[in-house]
Amino acid sequence: MANYIGIDLGTTFSAVAYIDDSGRPKIIENDQGDNITPSVVAKNKKGEIVVGEFARKQWGTDDSMAVARFKRDMGSSTIYQIAGDSVSPTELSSAVLKEMKKIAETQSGEIIEAVVTIPANFSNEARDATMEAARMAGLNVKYIVNEPTAAALYYAYESDGELSGTYVVFDLGGGTFDVSVIRVNGHDVDVIASNGLHKLGGDDFDRALWGVVAEKYKKATGEVLTYEDYSINDAEDEKKSLTGRKKAGAEIGRELIDVTRIEFEEAISSLMAQIEMMCETTLDEADVVPGDVTSVLLAGGSTRIPVVMDVVKKVFGQDPVASVNVDEVVALGAALYAAYKSDGSGLSEIQKKSVSKLKVSEKTNSYLGTLSIGYSESKGESLANSILINKGESIPCEVKKSFYTLHAGQTAITCTITESKSPETNPRFVKIISESALELPPNRLEHQEIEVTYSYDANQIIKASFKDVATGKVSEIEVSIKNENNVSTGIDKFLVD
Repeated sequence: MANYIGIDLGTTFSAVAYIDDSGRPKIIENDQGDNITPSVVAKNKKGEIVVGEFARKQWGTDDSMAVARFKRDMGSSTIYQIAGDSVSPTELSSAVLKEMKKIAETQSGEIIEAVVTIPANFSNEARDATMEAARMAGLNVKYIVNEPTAAALYYAYESDGELSGTYVVFDLGGGTFDVSVIRVNGHDVDVIASNGLHKLGGDDFDRALWGVVAEKYKKATGEVLTYEDYSINDAEDEKKSLTGRKKAGAEIGRELIDVTRIEFEEAISSLMAQIEMMCETTLDEADVVPGDVTSVLLAGGSTRIPVVMDVVKKVFGQDPVASVNVDEVVALGAALYAAYKSDGSGLSEIQKKSVSKLKVSEKTNSYLGTLSIGYSESKGESLANSILINKGESIPCEVKKSFYTLHAGQTAITCTITESKSPETNPRFVKIISESALELPPNRLEHQEIEVTYSYDANQIIKASFKDVATGKVSEIEVSIKNENNVSTGIDKFLVD
């Protein structure tokens, strides 16, 4: 029964899994017998929305009728066009999730709950957009889970409790890169530190290889290569060939363009350098040296590329582990997480026993704060960023802090939520992810207490409240891509720390 499912909503390919009658997580095949489905949306000649291999082929030849790689823009205002229709990344992701839902329903019919995976470095807006896409697809989704966490959960499950120590989950897929340091004790998974690159993955490698072919084609023929002659799908196929061979040939018209693995590796060398730096940064944040790492666990199809494995060996000083299919490990872990987080009402006794020993602990992936007025003898009063929740805090979590109004007669305060990857106090270097106003009663004395409460839920979505203690009036904020109540205010309406 597939009552609880896990969906890996990938940039290039997606997969869905469930816990079978024996209590084991299992991938559900699509109608073509494949375990993974292209995350591509297209319109066919009838004007119907289609997802999968047909859409992928359509995108490779005519991208005006198909869209791919939209996961990278989740939570943004980017708009795509399909056959003249404007669609958002959320709507496109919803179409993919609806297809995953249909695939899962072939196993059981009704689905009670689903868990959808996301990159660990997804912004709050992107997380919220993913939840919205799931709702639009008709899925009951209470939880989303970070892709490296899902992968780690499956590795821990597969080890039958034998994993123990500090591990690295190295997750490089079609569009994003995540690296996480985790501590595992049997089936307990504790995420210590996690970082990533929002736009780095297999799609970038495909385009780099396309550029190599285009340059060589122009030298050979004097002509400019077009996507009609040689598509990104063609480049992806050549990339896969170079995984197992040192040279591949691209046949374009009557011209054969040879590309070597060395040429491909040179083309992506700057991307490899970014991956290497991110790995080193994450080790530093976790206060871990390579010698402390028990093993490096792989996830994502791009980890098959030989130069990627070279980077892993260079940074961590050991060969990585890929004891399962790296394309499927995230979906399998998500299925475990779905059953683990459920109330168990739709699980058999065998399934309940299978997930009863699992335990997952996540950490916050950014610093959250608010803008307030600070004072120093050199600068006097100046705007500053006050951090309330630190990066690396165990979640879910909640923090309360008191601030104070600035002057007598103040009629409003500005309620801001800021986000940063470092403990930044300078407001110029933080991202304001929400800004709204809380009106105050007239004739107030100065320095009236405002209680600010931040909470970070299990899906790493932020909620905040700004409470005027004297009146009990509260401004409650749940950060959302639909939050349009932004205001622009002067310094006189901020709080004093």
